Amino acid sequence: MRVKNFKFLVVLILPLALLSQDAEQILTQADELYETMSDMETAEKALDLYRKALNLTEDRYESFWKISRMHYYIGEHTESNKEKKNIFSQAIYYAEKAIQLSPEQPDGYYWRGVNNGKYGESRGVLKSLFLVKPIKSDMNKVIELDPEYEDGGAYRVLGRVYFKLPGFAGGSNEESLEMLEKSIEIGPEDANTRLFLGETLLAMKEIERAREELEFVLSMEDDPYWKSDVGNAKKSAEELLKDKKFQKD
Repeated sequence: MRVKNFKFLVVLILPLALLSQDAEQILTQADELYETMSDMETAEKALDLYRKALNLTEDRYESFWKISRMHYYIGEHTESNKEKKNIFSQAIYYAEKAIQLSPEQPDGYYWRGVNNGKYGESRGVLKSLFLVKPIKSDMNKVIELDPEYEDGGAYRVLGRVYFKLPGFAGGSNEESLEMLEKSIEIGPEDANTRLFLGETLLAMKEIERAREELEFVLSMEDDPYWKSDVGNAKKSAEELLKDKKFQKD
């Protein structure tokens, strides 16, 4: 009788172990696509793999937050505002699932905050002021758990929030500058942080410092890892450098 029970347990456990192994392999494949992603087709393939992994394992935390991250990328590269709102809403949903499973890990908070910000942009800043407090709360939680996450990403997001907000709603170039400088201390090679810092400095009429940051972006080598998004940062830096404030008398 004991032998039969043991055999039954083995038969039950083996498929679960195989499913877990398959999920790990699929996650690895999805991560490889993510790290070299340069187009929407590859992004959709990676998202499909993350979803498959989600359905194959009981430990869904990693799949949840990575699906949220993938929706961020796809939403950023979608033109329709209506579609953007839908994609970022899904991203927020998956990030919240990750937070529920592992509230002491930074991933869910970071991607919920980032996607809330993008959802707000797609609605319009003035229509989305109610999102500012939860975005700040998520980024402060990330800083509490791991300030180096995403190369100081939480500080970068806060710096951008302070820059984008109108003054009456708490916007401040000085606060933006402080946050972005903290981000650069952690991730000095992040193209977007340098770009955002250059834009903030330009708004503060610190022309030479702004020029240095934007020219630094232009000097960076191309990086296939999409998070750095060096190519797009370079295009934005080139546009900013055309501003009449940079033109010498």
